[in-house]
Amino acid sequence: MNETRIEKDSMGEMKVPASALWGASTQRAVLNFPVSGYRFGRRFIRALGLIKFAAAEANASLGKLEKSAAALIQKACREVIDGKLDEHFVLDIFQTGSGTSTNMNANEVIAHRAAQIGNGGTKIHPNDHVNMGQSSNDVIPTAIHVAAVDAMHNDLMPALHKLHQALEAKARAWDDVVKIGRTHLMDATPIRLGQVFSGFASQIAHSDRRLLHKITVLRELPIGGTAVGTGINTHPEFARRVCQILNHETKESFHEAKNHFEAQAAKDAIVGAAGVLKTIAVSLTKIANDIRWLGSGPRCGIGELALPATQPGSSIMPGKVNPVICESVMQVCAQVIGADAAITYVAATLGNFELHTGMPVMAHNLLEAIRILSSVVHVFVDKCIVGLEVNLARTTELIEQSLMMCTSLAPLIGYDAAAAIAKEAHQSGKTVRQLVTEQIKAGKVKLTEAQLNAALNPRDMTMPSDKVLPGGG
Repeated sequence: MNETRIEKDSMGEMKVPASALWGASTQRAVLNFPVSGYRFGRRFIRALGLIKFAAAEANASLGKLEKSAAALIQKACREVIDGKLDEHFVLDIFQTGSGTSTNMNANEVIAHRAAQIGNGGTKIHPNDHVNMGQSSNDVIPTAIHVAAVDAMHNDLMPALHKLHQALEAKARAWDDVVKIGRTHLMDATPIRLGQVFSGFASQIAHSDRRLLHKITVLRELPIGGTAVGTGINTHPEFARRVCQILNHETKESFHEAKNHFEAQAAKDAIVGAAGVLKTIAVSLTKIANDIRWLGSGPRCGIGELALPATQPGSSIMPGKVNPVICESVMQVCAQVIGADAAITYVAATLGNFELHTGMPVMAHNLLEAIRILSSVVHVFVDKCIVGLEVNLARTTELIEQSLMMCTSLAPLIGYDAAAAIAKEAHQSGKTVRQLVTEQIKAGKVKLTEAQLNAALNPRDMTMPSDKVLPGGG
C-alpha cells in the first residue's frame, strides 16, 4: 500500500502511489488541497470523460492527432464515462478556481490508462494528446453544462413529471371534497381539496417549464475558447465537431457558444440554473408545508388530511407519528436554497476579467442540488403523496363551524349585516347557519330558509356566483 513511483511534470518529480492512474500534477493538488473530503460526483466525471472522448475524435478527424492515439484515448475515456475509474478522481472540490487540477486529473488518468491499454506501445501525453485543443478554462465550464443538462433532463424532469401526475390524480379524486379555506392562517371561504391540489400541480408544471428553458440555455458550450475565449491553439472546426460527437453520445442538442468571451468570463447560465432550482425548492416547500399542516393532529390539529404512517415519531411518546417525509423534503429544499446562495456569491465575487475562478464550488453545488432534489421528489411521491387520505368528517365539521360562511350572505343582505352576523355568531358560539335560521324565524333577516340553504351551500361557494342585493344594490 505504501509503494510509490516517480512521475514528472513541468515543476519536477513527484512520488505517486504505485497503483494510481494519476500523475505528478494531480498529486501536487492532493497535497495542496486537503480541505473537505468532498469530491466531484459521478455526473461530472462522466461529463469530463465525454468531453475528452469527443475531443480525441475531433482532433483525429482534423488530422491533429494520430488515429491510433485517439483510439486508445477514447477507450480510456469510455472507462471514465462508464464509471470504472472513479476511484482515481481524487481531488477536493475546494481547489484552484478554474478547476485546472481536476482537468489535469482527468488528463493524467486517461493518458495513463490509454498507455496501459496500448501496452506502452504508443506514448500518450496528458497535455499534448488528451488535452489537445483544450484548456481547463473551457473544459471545466463545458463539463458543468454537460453534467447539469444530463442530470436535469434524465433525473429531475422525470421526477417532477411523476410528482405532477400524482398531484393531478389527487386533484381529480378530491374534486368534490369541500374544505374550509385559510388566508393569513385564519378561516376563509370554502375551497375544494381538488382545487388546492390542482394549485400544487400547477406549481410543478410551471417548474418543469422553467427547468426546460434553463436546459436550453445550458446546451450552449464554452468548449473551443481555450485560455481566454480566443481559441488559441485550437482548430476553428474543433468546437463544432466536439459538440456533434457529444450530441451523438448523449442524444442531446449541444452547440458551440455564440460568444466565447461571455461563456468563459461569466457564469450567468449556471446562476440562472441555480435560480430555477431555488424556485423549484420554494414550490416544494410550500406544498410539503401545507400538506403537513393540513395533516396536523390527529385530534388536536387541523386534521383534514391523513398522512401515511412511515415510522414511529418519538422515542418517549408511544403511538406518535410525525410528517417526516414532508420534513425531509423541506430540509432538502433548504439545502438547495443554500446552494443557490453559494453559487450566487461565488459568481458575483470570483468572475474577474477573462475567467471565472469559482467553478468547482459552482459545479458541486449545482449538481448536488439537482441530485438531492431529484431523489427527494421520488420519496415525496412514493411515501407521502400517493398514500394521502382525506378526513371527510373533519372537513365537513370545520366548514360548518367557520364564521366566513357569512361571505355568501353579503350579496343578499349587505356586507355590514353579514359582518354583524359573523360577530354575533363568534360571541354566541353558534354557527352562521344556526344564527341566521333563528333570525329568519324572528323576522330579523328577510330571507327564506331555502335561500339561506342555497347561499350556504359549501360547494357552490367554491365557484364564481352572480348573487346581488335585492333591487340590484
